[in-house]
Parts: sequence; structure tokens; C-alpha cells
Amino acid sequence: MQNIKSFKALWIFYWNACVRFKVIVQIFSFTWFEEDNSEKLNWIFALHALQGGIFTRYWFALKYGYQAAFKLNSSGDTLIDGPTGIIHKRAIDAMADISMLRLFKAFLESTPQLLLQIYILMTSDISTFSQSLNEGGSSREQDASITMGFSSISCSTVDYQIALRKSLPDRNEFAGTFPKIVYLLYKLLTLTSWILSIALLTVLSTKCSIVLFAFLWVGGISWVLKQHTTFCKSKAKEIVYRIIVGIILIFTFFNIKGEKTKIPHYVYYGTRAFITIAIVCACLFWKSVFNGKIHLLAVIIVIVLMLILGIIFLIVYYTFLHPNIYCTQDVVDGTGSESEEICRIRGFLMH
Repeated sequence: MQNIKSFKALWIFYWNACVRFKVIVQIFSFTWFEEDNSEKLNWIFALHALQGGIFTRYWFALKYGYQAAFKLNSSGDTLIDGPTGIIHKRAIDAMADISMLRLFKAFLESTPQLLLQIYILMTSDISTFSQSLNEGGSSREQDASITMGFSSISCSTVDYQIALRKSLPDRNEFAGTFPKIVYLLYKLLTLTSWILSIALLTVLSTKCSIVLFAFLWVGGISWVLKQHTTFCKSKAKEIVYRIIVGIILIFTFFNIKGEKTKIPHYVYYGTRAFITIAIVCACLFWKSVFNGKIHLLAVIIVIVLMLILGIIFLIVYYTFLHPNIYCTQDVVDGTGSESEEICRIRGFLMH
């Protein structure tokens, strides 16, 4: 009965939060159109009010991409805009905006949904979660859904980093397949370990899980405030942005201002490792709470191994494969407004 009440409370909270987050994403998307002085704002506003903001942005990305790739000048054999042309830049910036919105969606909607889904499996009468670990499971659709959830969230971070560095001419591009794979594995493994840990803690005690979220969110907000971010032109929207970044920092680390973050990295993942170990120890001490519904030892082994491997990939990436290490910084071509133009993504999350 207690599990049912906890589940209902979590589901109601999650549903209400998702509605608010969807609205926030639409507000940010429309605000960016306003800041870009886009035409026909009335119908753009109507599409955002109908939750169609992301589709509107895909349309503009396709439009600018087509113009940059295929529109020819009067001679018919050369492009109107070169690599640094206005239309080419618009296409890149359009994809950067989409990647930012996808990152919002991944950590504000998809990640909590994934956590809730795993919690339901762990508290269900049928030990689906245990079967998925030990037998391959009869619930292959649920296994596939969870796997795709972890993969899509991790891929969104890789996609964002690619768009980030491509849109900033003074940043080395995120080039090469191997660095992207290592970065993906770092995010995937650390994120999976963390979400499984939180799910175990939620099964153990919903109140403790809420307290942990509140503690981490306050810590993330405090760090964001200390960085004095300037992503939004409006002070009210900047406050909302900082709140959202605080939520994202609960699940994964991002460099907020593009500065060196060696010490924050140590603190963040050191704290993550300490909390994970504390959760594992608490679950082993009060293992009777799980009532044999899941193979607790197997889940704990998965959590620990993924955390260790994730940190190893993190160290490998930042030691040998980070773009600032294996690339030579190019000189930004052009002078005046073209090279000094402030890109919106510059004030967002970096790595």
C-alpha cells in the first residue's frame, strides 16, 4: 500500500513538472525567435502555443540548410555564401538552437521519465527488472525502452557538443569518431549508474530521494549563481535558466561559462561517487525493504562497474581526446561584427 501511495505521488509530481517544463521549453524557443528579430512572429507564437516550437525550428533549419547547400548565384556554378557566409551561419545557428532545446527536453523530461520507469519496475510485483538482468527478461519491450532512453539522453549531449563547437568559430570543432565515442560512453555510463542509484534510493525511501534531489539542486544553483551567467537578456528568464541548469546538474556535469573546470569536475564526481557508495551501503543494510523483488547484488555490481568505467572514460577523454588538446586553435577569419558577433550558444552549457 505504501509503495502504491508513493508511486501515485511521484507520478502526479512528474506529470505536473512535465507540463511546466514543456511550457518553459516553448517559452525559451519563442524568446529566441524574438531576439533574432524573426518575421511573422504572430504565427510563430501560435505554433509555440500549440507545442509546435521544435517543429518550427526544424523547418527553419531545413530552409537555411537548403539555401546554404544548393542556392547558386547568377553564374550557376558557385555558392552565394561560402563557409563563413550569412546563410551558412544561420543554418548552423538554427541547428545549435535545436540542440539546446533537445538538451532541455532530455534532462527535464526524458531523464525523470526514465527514472520513474525504472522505479516502477523495481517496485512491481513481477520482478521484471531482475529478469532483465539475469535471464534476458520476458519484458523485452521494457528493456529496449530503458536502453533507448539511456542512449538517447547520452546522444543528445554528444549532439549538443558537436553543435556547440561548430557554431563558435573560436572553438576547436568536436571532430573525429573516436573522441565522440569515448565522450558518449563517459556520459552513458555515469548517467546510467547515477539513475540506477537514485532509483534504488527511491525504493528504499522516497523522502530520502527527495531530500537528495533538493540538496543537489541547491548545490547546483549555488554554483550557477557564483558563475554569474548571462544567457538571457531578461532578468526573469535568466532566473528560470539558472533554475533549469541547476536541475541538469543533478544528473550530469556541464561547464557553464566555458572556463577551466578541473576542480569542479573533481568535486562533482567525487561527490557523485561518495553518494553512490552511501546509497549502496544503505541498500545492503536495509535489503529486506526490497523483499526479493530485484536481484539487489546484481544491480549494485552494475552501478559500481558503470561508475568506475564512466570515470575512466572521462579521464581518457579530458586527458587525451578533448578538442583543446588534440586540435590546434585556428585563427578566426574576418574582422568587425562578423567575428565579434555574440552567439547565443556561447552563454549556454559548454564542455
